[in-house]
Amino acid sequence: MRARLTFVGHSTVLVEMGGERLLTDPLLVDGIGHIRRRVPTPDLEALSTLSAILISHAHADHLHAPSLRRLGATCPVLAPRGCARLLRRARGGTVVELDEGERHAVGAVAVEAVPAHHDGRRHPLGPPMPALGFLLDGPVRIYFAGDTDLFDGMAALAGRVDVALLPVGGWGPRLPPGHMDPGSAARATALIRPAITVPIHWGTMRSIGAPRAVSSRRPAEEFSEAVARLDTGTEVRILMPGETLELDVPALGGRR
Repeated sequence: MRARLTFVGHSTVLVEMGGERLLTDPLLVDGIGHIRRRVPTPDLEALSTLSAILISHAHADHLHAPSLRRLGATCPVLAPRGCARLLRRARGGTVVELDEGERHAVGAVAVEAVPAHHDGRRHPLGPPMPALGFLLDGPVRIYFAGDTDLFDGMAALAGRVDVALLPVGGWGPRLPPGHMDPGSAARATALIRPAITVPIHWGTMRSIGAPRAVSSRRPAEEFSEAVARLDTGTEVRILMPGETLELDVPALGGRR
């Protein structure tokens, strides 16, 4: 049985397992305002026939209406409670709102909403909206963190995650509160103890005036070095935007 991950870029990852295709936080354009894409724009044909789209929170680089419209409305969107109105305005179709701890089946994959420590409001002065991570339980157990800061509750995922998709950077000259840098993402890895961690949210977008390191491999490499220093036993696999990782289902599934 095949399982694989494709790092599309930023927080967008295509997860293929159990015969399902799930896409996280699709951002599929050349830029948003002053934030420009520094790698090729994704091939929409490669992102067709999706089983579900997962939205971690309502920020415009995660719930991106033009990208959602490009994908059409043929599959459900799973998102934090309060996002349905934005999503229906963006694309129509089925929206499933989830609270922390709730689960929704996408074919053979059970999607569980898990906590994230991040301000999920659409705009700074808008009404409160939550942010979520997602635990995908199929032939392999995959944790997509969305945007989040490090928090002690991540330890509750220990023993439940084979592969962790963790944000390690940003797109601007500074990293605002509610995000992890390479060091804090390494400490999250030590709490979760997955077999494999794939760094995301780096190397794709860069704002005008941001250091070039934002769109280089440096954040991912710093994360890998920090994980090695903590001696977690976790393998870090750095994927450049567009690269795919084939997962060894028998080996990873045997960890349960």
